[in-house]
Amino acid sequence: MKAKGILISFLMIISLLELPAQENWRALFNGKDLSGWEPINGYAKFYVQDGILVGEAVVGSPNSFLCTKEKFSDFILEFEVKTDPKLNTGVQFRSESNKDYMNGRVYGYQVEIDPSDRAWSGGIYDEARRGWIYTLDENPNGRKTFKNGQWNKVRVEAIGNSIRTWINGIACADIIDNTTSVGLIGLQVHDIKNDPAKNGIKAMWRNINIMTNNSEKYKSPAENIPQYNYISNTISDYEKEQGWKLLWDGKTTEGWRGAKLETFPEYGWEIKDGVLKVLPSGGAESRNGGDIITTQKYKNFELIVDFKITEGANSGIKYFVDAELNKGEGSAIGCEYQILDDAKHPDAKLGVAGNRTLGGLYDLISPINKRFNGIGQWNRARIIVNDNHVEHWLNGFKVVEYVRSTQMWRALVAYSKYNVWKSFGEFKEGHILLQDHGDEVSFMNIKIRELN
Repeated sequence: MKAKGILISFLMIISLLELPAQENWRALFNGKDLSGWEPINGYAKFYVQDGILVGEAVVGSPNSFLCTKEKFSDFILEFEVKTDPKLNTGVQFRSESNKDYMNGRVYGYQVEIDPSDRAWSGGIYDEARRGWIYTLDENPNGRKTFKNGQWNKVRVEAIGNSIRTWINGIACADIIDNTTSVGLIGLQVHDIKNDPAKNGIKAMWRNINIMTNNSEKYKSPAENIPQYNYISNTISDYEKEQGWKLLWDGKTTEGWRGAKLETFPEYGWEIKDGVLKVLPSGGAESRNGGDIITTQKYKNFELIVDFKITEGANSGIKYFVDAELNKGEGSAIGCEYQILDDAKHPDAKLGVAGNRTLGGLYDLISPINKRFNGIGQWNRARIIVNDNHVEHWLNGFKVVEYVRSTQMWRALVAYSKYNVWKSFGEFKEGHILLQDHGDEVSFMNIKIRELN
């Protein structure tokens, strides 16, 4: 028994040695006043009450932030938060505010605190920049962990290019990104517009602590949740394990050819600085370099393509493409994820009920619930094909979902421009295509995971 007791004591000592030493942590909030913090943007009220840092919403104020005067790079951040169920909030990190960007508006990463039914607390929002970069639509366990109207413990690990979040010990988000490596930490009180019923509602924080030394040593083990990689033309270790591979290597034309050629087009496309760009040629469809397709055909897959459009541009990502179907003028035939400037291109007003707009299944199904990052900004298209079930995603939002080879599918095709092509969209496999529609559109970070 004595030997057993000694063994247990030894194991307890080893366990304690593995825990983050207390001296590695330091408080960002002293529980007494706002020393080390400063308000930026908006005019929500920030104050300390009974050892709690309070942010109080004010009618008519834009998003308000109470930010650290100090900037941080690699760290582990922990805090507790409680918010009124009607008040969205969040905590900025690696964020900036400078007069040359949107008149000093705070921008950068934010761990979301979302008390709404959407339940995306722990997600990552890129404030005043790219918008949502990690929703919780694919992490149902993460959506259940936030406790409305109660204190919740949040953990953020920003170490190198890895950013991960937890709420109440449950993993919520995991991204790989190198957009910003250092910046402020800021507490957000979201705007409440001009709703007088929300005036004075509060978000509260306490026990705000940070570890900047030894953060790599004390980082959490990998969690089994989806990871989104935003570093151009790279595959992370997690993605390798999940079967992802680059469909375009970011440098060469390997794996691609012209849709109506045996080789890659000699003109009309440009590869530069890790970007694949279709060059402008007056807006005509496949009249310059022409569409390009993968040399390989794909059946069941998950595809990611980051794209950036210019004003008035038109393009598309096609799948189940049969390059032999259309040997004449125009684009090769296949199901199309539409890429379009809805505001400036006339095609947005054609078709039926918006079924030719950005993110939709061109001329067949209109997109819903879409979020567009804007002209000149990178947007992420995602296409999932599992047998006959297909989904389109745009910037983390599912915008289209359908099932091929059904009575409804065939009715849609019969009422579309594709009714002249026999068995349109019902091929078992096909090429993936990037469209030349005569407008400047850029692509990068093209990757695929084949599904069994």
